Amino acid sequence: MVDTQALIEDLRAEQEGLATLLAGVDAVDWARSTPSPGWTVTDQVAHLAFFDGAALTALTDQAGFDRLLTDAMADPEGFVDAAAAPLTALTPADLLVEWRRLSSALREALSEAPAGTRVPWFGPPMSVASKATARLMETWAHGQDIVDALGVVREPTDRLRHIAHLALRVRSYSYLARGLTAPESPVRVELTAPDGGLWRLGPDEAEDVVTGHALEFCLVLTRRRHVADTDLKARGAAAEEWLRVGQTYAGGPGEGRRPGQFPKPADTPRTS
Repeated sequence: MVDTQALIEDLRAEQEGLATLLAGVDAVDWARSTPSPGWTVTDQVAHLAFFDGAALTALTDQAGFDRLLTDAMADPEGFVDAAAAPLTALTPADLLVEWRRLSSALREALSEAPAGTRVPWFGPPMSVASKATARLMETWAHGQDIVDALGVVREPTDRLRHIAHLALRVRSYSYLARGLTAPESPVRVELTAPDGGLWRLGPDEAEDVVTGHALEFCLVLTRRRHVADTDLKARGAAAEEWLRVGQTYAGGPGEGRRPGQFPKPADTPRTS
């Protein structure tokens, strides 16, 4: 059974860890381009702030969220950029304050949601635990774009397990997002955890297996690294294909990262 409060605490740690890093960044560096084409550090933080705010609205203001849905359906391609525009117009200091306010309020709303709550969203409604996991994944993934732009490297934590679980759970969606038919073959993952332990996720009977470091697996499945730039190993056609097409987030797959764009994580010195 999922410990929802522990999960929300992990979300807090992920959000506040990134916010603390950003608090020490010069204002000029917020204009740096990130590996996501066309997105600056400011754009990344505004994106996180907007969707944390949208999730808060979904939990606390049904009418307000219905208006967001109407706006999204009216302009599916431009909605996100248009909605985040007021946030990107803020100064870096004010944007950071606003994101911290929204993320804190979201965590409080998640903690106080009654048992069995289904959180409405732009896709199917989800449980409180699933919403917290999705926000943690988004924070970590967009945080990766930010640290890549700034030239720093984060220490991996056991919070990666939430992202690895999510990647396995939404595996079939990766194919749907590309207009492909998901294979019926299950896949198991065996990952070296940040503390050196072993995470085994997925059915024991699966013949297709992905092995490697949890950090590299999460980087590939959030499409922040190309699988060719990792030491991940795949046994079986379904496992190999998943590493090529997998994603943990909703919407189209985007451009991803090019082979050779980044060094392997194991080759990069880490800083806290």
